[in-house]
Amino acid sequence: MGAFASFSWIFFGVAVCVTACLQFVVRKGEVNTGSADFKKFQWLWLTVYYTAMFCDWLQGPNVYVLYESYGLAKDDIAVLFVAGFASSAVFGTFVGSIADKYGRKKMSVAFGVFYALACLTKLVNNFQILLLGRVLSGIATSLLFSVFEAWMVAEHLARGFNPDWLGSTFSKAIFGNGIVAVVAGVFASFLTINFGYVSPFLVSFACLVLISLWVSRSWGENFGDETMELSSVFSGGFDAITSDQRVLFLGLIQSLFEASMYVFVFMWTPVLGARVPEFKDQSLGLFGLTFASFMVCVMIGSSLFSLLQRRYSTESIYCALLGLSAAVFFFISISTDGYTTFLLFMLFEMACGVHFTCNGMLRGKYIPEESRSAVMNLFRIPLNVLVVLVLLWIKNFADNTVYQICSAWLAISCFCCYRLIALSTSSTVSSHSPTSSPAPLSKASPSLQPPRDHHGVSIDGQASE
Repeated sequence: MGAFASFSWIFFGVAVCVTACLQFVVRKGEVNTGSADFKKFQWLWLTVYYTAMFCDWLQGPNVYVLYESYGLAKDDIAVLFVAGFASSAVFGTFVGSIADKYGRKKMSVAFGVFYALACLTKLVNNFQILLLGRVLSGIATSLLFSVFEAWMVAEHLARGFNPDWLGSTFSKAIFGNGIVAVVAGVFASFLTINFGYVSPFLVSFACLVLISLWVSRSWGENFGDETMELSSVFSGGFDAITSDQRVLFLGLIQSLFEASMYVFVFMWTPVLGARVPEFKDQSLGLFGLTFASFMVCVMIGSSLFSLLQRRYSTESIYCALLGLSAAVFFFISISTDGYTTFLLFMLFEMACGVHFTCNGMLRGKYIPEESRSAVMNLFRIPLNVLVVLVLLWIKNFADNTVYQICSAWLAISCFCCYRLIALSTSSTVSSHSPTSSPAPLSKASPSLQPPRDHHGVSIDGQASE
């Protein structure tokens, strides 16, 4: 085992210990939330959600290297990634509306079908078939990061559970997702060492088939507003964004941060491979180990947020986080040392943990329930457009230029968060005026405190998108 491999294992072990210590501090003194019926419902959803995320994370660290093992050049791989993001951008404009109109359970089942088919395409070393797989993955990703959450929130309210209990579900989902991602990363490393790069996709295929069968048998159906015309559901998403500037700025922040994150997903493999020669030695399993370390760092970030939240507002934490992320990408752009780059990558993953927490809480606070799926997918359109533009021109950019572009996006998102804070402050002042009406909040969670110790949903949208 080389020096960098040893360093990676030591870092992973230390990060796991830090996570455990932080969780002990965060959990200390917490009390149980909810009734027995609520906990049964909660785990009904979480079990499906964890399995779906396991399938997504299992593929993540191996997409780029699988394409590379098929002899595809970096430009061709970029085209495949573009296809995935473009598919998510195009289909994401209306799959959320279809789910709100025709049923979120049906679209959750469809997620498993689309993603399972996408996994099968990875077995064939043919560019056109791989391209089809990316399109299917893009559709599945749009569903994964909208309809599952929308179903859970609507079902929670329909069953008459306390809206404040949503925070417990978000918290378990996000932190548990981090654990699932770590397990998936280590398991993917084991699979690739022993059975090759395609093996994680075969395991993911089997799990996705089970998800579709599971959801079809155990979930009830729910809708946004099934009486509305599809065009009205779609326009309702736009109305929610344009009628409340806080929703608009929240969408811009999410799009800019996650566009940077997805570019990072594409870039980290070739960058570490170039800066650390032993990284490409398949027998060391460093792709899966590094991915697992990423996820532990996401968990560290979410735990740090839980501690910071005791003293600072979510918006203030978010604003500082976005500024730090912009600085991290700038330093990545001027670094040439492999170890420094690795540590900066880990710092950004910690920032992702805070981002997922903050953004999940603010989505619950500001997005109206009747068009939740539509709004969440509309947020993903500018995100995917930005990523597509960068990947289409990737061959014209040096690596440091790409990271500088992402740094600029994150700086803009920091400004958007500053404006969100100003708007929220003015709305709070207005709501206390005897002549003013309270600022509208999502009926899903007027005091939602989702992720106190949470994950990253996802991440999202993953390299496997």
